[in-house]
Amino acid sequence: MDGGIDAHLRQIAESGYTILPDVIDADLLEALTDDLVRLEHDLGIGAADNDFEGRQTVRIYNLLAHGALYRQIPVHPAVLPIVEGVLDAGCLVSSVSSIAIDPGETPQPIHADDQLIPLPKPHPPVVCNTMWALTEFTEANGATRLVPGSHRRDHSPAYGSSHPTIAAQMAPGSVLVWDGALWHGGGANTTGERRTGIAMNYCAGFIRQQENQQLGIPRDIAREFSPRLRELVGYGVYHGLIGHIDKHSPVELLDDPDRSTTGTPMVWDAP
Repeated sequence: MDGGIDAHLRQIAESGYTILPDVIDADLLEALTDDLVRLEHDLGIGAADNDFEGRQTVRIYNLLAHGALYRQIPVHPAVLPIVEGVLDAGCLVSSVSSIAIDPGETPQPIHADDQLIPLPKPHPPVVCNTMWALTEFTEANGATRLVPGSHRRDHSPAYGSSHPTIAAQMAPGSVLVWDGALWHGGGANTTGERRTGIAMNYCAGFIRQQENQQLGIPRDIAREFSPRLRELVGYGVYHGLIGHIDKHSPVELLDDPDRSTTGTPMVWDAP
């Protein structure tokens, strides 16, 4: 669909997902595509050996630690406001990884991205994930399979169970955004071409991140991040309480290692 932020948020609330068409500019699209090929070669990364990650699927994790190019992804102005509308402005980067589905891959088991979080369902969104299409996503080449409306169910899918799905078909440069409770999975690739996307995943500020951003990203790299990206990877305090260090924001570890300032206003300091 197309439309403003409110229209996309209504679509996510109703169906569990929305598609932002053609929001990644061509130069960034080309740069990301080329650099992922470089990383795959330089890091010697191959397919996993399990049904969930895929035996014909190449995944590169912790992309924020692998180059300044990837810093544009979490803060993209066409995507982040939608995520903030689903969660809130205190949301965090949960993980940033690439997913390249090669020919011959079978369907990924249908799952919900929040199903390991021990909360009764349905519940307000605590995870909001996105898939950036670097290549065309089609039903034949492994476009993400979705079960519309399943984010409102009172349970998660049983592993390996079958469900009617639709394919999130989209052009290169488009972004799929979904509530982490939505049932979904990568599709089978029956073509002769690779399907490549970037999974840019977010969680609420009070949820533990899928990839440990503070340990996974060297501090000298995080020091170069923009203020907003620092917050998104966890160098901040959520609602004046969650994530503080002795009443100080962890961002001081980047800018003020001796933490000689007076500290961060805390929730209990409010009138």
